[in-house]
Amino acid sequence: MADDKAKRGGADRALIALTERYEVAYWSKKFKVTPAKLKYAVKKVGHSARKVEEYIKLQKHRAADKSRIALSEAYEVRYWSKKFKITPAKLKAAVAAAGHSAKKVEAYLTGQKAAKRKAAKKTVKKKTKKAAKRKKAS
Repeated sequence: MADDKAKRGGADRALIALTERYEVAYWSKKFKVTPAKLKYAVKKVGHSARKVEEYIKLQKHRAADKSRIALSEAYEVRYWSKKFKITPAKLKAAVAAAGHSAKKVEAYLTGQKAAKRKAAKKTVKKKTKKAAKRKKAS
């Protein structure tokens, strides 16, 4: 359905008409996406410019999610805590030590776990040695 060019009120500005090339060009430029991504977003969430904008922002954020950890966002703290299987406090400490890169934080946590295992093995060896000495002394 063609856009009524005589009506230029708020309702018309709030909707994206994919049938009009100039609107696709305008909204693509405004949201800084390709026309194909704009069309996909409209098909996904509807013609509302507000909903499309929210959807596009969410998609851009998800793309960034894979490489950086933003502690300022509660949902990111929950996501990364669950992914690394640690508490939010430990995640914040790891980010403080390793930086905001997800790969660096993962490497840091892996190193921490390896160090804990090594320390646990040492204490087990010490305990077994002490137990063996006690047996010999008895």
